[in-house]
Amino acid sequence: MLPFDGNSALGFVAVLAIILFFTKLFGLFIRKLGVPQVLGFIIAGIFIGPAVFGDFCGFSLIGFAGRGYTPLFVLPETGNALSVFSKIGVLLLMFTTGLETNLKDLKNTGAAAFLMAFAGVIVPLVLGFLISLPFGGIGLGFAGKANIYRSVFIGTVLTATSVAITVSVLKELGKIHTRLGTTIVSAAIIDDVIGIVLLSVVTGIAKSGTGEYSNGFEWFKGQIYGTVVMIICFFIFAVVAGFGISKVFRWLEKKRATTHRIPIFSLAVCFAYSWIAEEIFGVADITGAFLAGVVLSTAHRTSEYADKKIEVCTYTIFAPVFFANIGITSISFAGLDPRIILFALLAVLMGLIGKIIGCGAVCKAFKYSFRESLTGGVGMMARGEVALIVTATVTDAALGSNALPPQFMIMTVLLILISSVLTPIFLKLLYGNEKKQLPLNPGDEESALEGPQELPDSSSGRHRHSNSNFVGD
Repeated sequence: MLPFDGNSALGFVAVLAIILFFTKLFGLFIRKLGVPQVLGFIIAGIFIGPAVFGDFCGFSLIGFAGRGYTPLFVLPETGNALSVFSKIGVLLLMFTTGLETNLKDLKNTGAAAFLMAFAGVIVPLVLGFLISLPFGGIGLGFAGKANIYRSVFIGTVLTATSVAITVSVLKELGKIHTRLGTTIVSAAIIDDVIGIVLLSVVTGIAKSGTGEYSNGFEWFKGQIYGTVVMIICFFIFAVVAGFGISKVFRWLEKKRATTHRIPIFSLAVCFAYSWIAEEIFGVADITGAFLAGVVLSTAHRTSEYADKKIEVCTYTIFAPVFFANIGITSISFAGLDPRIILFALLAVLMGLIGKIIGCGAVCKAFKYSFRESLTGGVGMMARGEVALIVTATVTDAALGSNALPPQFMIMTVLLILISSVLTPIFLKLLYGNEKKQLPLNPGDEESALEGPQELPDSSSGRHRHSNSNFVGD
């Protein structure tokens, strides 16, 4: 009777039931330890997939045919429904991140936050590239063009920042409204934007020359110079089309900003931008989803309502499926090269140090004390779901021989785990026994609880979701 078809309609419903149950179970457990729930979701995928029981015990709840173990529900290697749900999940995650980005606030953050974010991207990127050079034997280093791309991918993974944990600690310590606290939160948002643009550029270039071309346009996109031109053209298209879309949603906002048509139209824009980005311009689809969110964020009331509605389905079903799918399909311990573990630990160290050095140096240049500068660097070193999304993108088979091997996903898992544990500890040690900051006026604390009215609160709302702590059970 075994295995069941996990790709049929009812079979996939059963697969979803297994994934949702175990992701919530492991997510709640891991959150009790003070670690983001996304790690619990990935661990759930490892548990129900073939990584442990399939490879070592010969049985798994969800698996693939012809791999030497017996899955309860079997999925095809490609074209399975789980990968479709996972793709929708990552697009919605990036879309909601864009919706929660306030362009007006970013304009007012000042040079410190912009330079801090820039340094927080460049330094880890360079360190990640450099430490890859001695590891040519595991698919990194200078042994060919593909390995150079993979080394750049390692650095790109290390650039991601998730400030949710930092925001929660700063609020607990009463430091969220300080000059440094505002700078950290603003820099983290800008860091995400720079990182996503960087991801589009490096993956676009890596795709160039990796396949056969059916026509002259495809050939043009396949050249490095063509890739750069198409990326620029996509951003121009996104901005120009965004003006029109923003005007439409502002008009809808004046009619009725809280109707179901708003999130439905918003999703249509998200998926359209994603498809256009990937299929027409050759830019990463997650970049299209993110920019769609940024475009709609300019219509404030409609974006808040759309975000509120869309996050329900995102964090109830699609996001858990995306993260669980990482554990099911991308992580395997059978035959894992010890050198990958060694490299992963070294990369994690460089990822943490890179944020502290880069962001801390900018803080120091803007006349912060040494302790404040160190605090700024530590506040930027936490990682979350963006790092996972970047890793999933650079390990995608669509990159051909340039793709990073899936085994390197363990690096990102360790990076999130270690940074999530160390960031709160270091922040509390750095702030020591300083007295909790009092609100500027009696209404500040209530305003912070009511919604995203100031930059730190807006960002904390954003990163509450993107960190996948998922406050509500």
